[in-house]
Amino acid sequence: MSGLRSFVARRLLLGAGQTAAVVLLVFALTEALPGDAAVALAGDQPDPERIAAIRATMQLDRPAPERLAHWAGALLHGDFGHSLVTGRPVTGYLADGLGPTLLLATLTVVLLVPVGVSLGVLAARREGGRADRVISAVTLGVYAVPEFAFGVLLVFVFALRLDWLPPTAVGYGGDLLAHPAALVLPVAVLLARPVCSISRLVRAGMVDALASPYAAQARRYGIGPARVRWAHALPNAVAPAAQQLARTVDWLLGGVIVVEALFVIPGLGTVLLDAVSARDLPVVQGLAVVFGLVTVVLNLGADLVTHRLAPRTGVAA
Repeated sequence: MSGLRSFVARRLLLGAGQTAAVVLLVFALTEALPGDAAVALAGDQPDPERIAAIRATMQLDRPAPERLAHWAGALLHGDFGHSLVTGRPVTGYLADGLGPTLLLATLTVVLLVPVGVSLGVLAARREGGRADRVISAVTLGVYAVPEFAFGVLLVFVFALRLDWLPPTAVGYGGDLLAHPAALVLPVAVLLARPVCSISRLVRAGMVDALASPYAAQARRYGIGPARVRWAHALPNAVAPAAQQLARTVDWLLGGVIVVEALFVIPGLGTVLLDAVSARDLPVVQGLAVVFGLVTVVLNLGADLVTHRLAPRTGVAA
């Protein structure tokens, strides 16, 4: 128990340091963006005096360290600031876009785990057999296709040619659950590559676990193949896949931006793209910090799950 507490304490300290690094990195990257909200608001023919006045009103003329300290202090109190363009709280933008993005990510993860694990176990059940070769070839081929190209292909086949599904979410607003057909193609695009990576990891782990001495000993004791596979081999095979699952959800944060743009879904990705085009730094910074914090929390959770499933692996990490 003391080893577990020490492991958790180390990971929590690491997460705190990563969170501070995320805040610094987000501020530095947004500062490096060309132009600012004052230039965007000045119009197509900006007047330098008007830009300077807008910049002073928005307090963009203050030194960067001073603005960083003010922003970081506000974040500690849960204040993400206000939009430079509309004056609306950044939390309002987060609330608007969170629903569609969370829905897409949740559906993807809920389907990812059973589909990815099942394919990996099926492929490893008969290593080198027909099922193993087919699953390995298909997952390798699908993984090589970029998300945008795969999405365009799905739209062309299932929306334009077969007319089975809507090509975009235009006209459905944020209530996508009321129109499940509009979710099929976006979730399929988000699910494609993660399923491939998870299934291949599970397959490799299952092959090693089934060939291990403890699996052979279990079979000698008369334990059936199904129980050996699911109760003894799978927990050890899933341990590295848990880390990959966290990285997959990290990837979803970026992939959802592409999917929302492709299928015109009003989620956080769309909000982020609009804020970047308007040089609305508080909104960009707020969204980037939220994405970064989600990444830190997910990796912390994955470390704890890995430590629980395979303690020696977790401690070594």
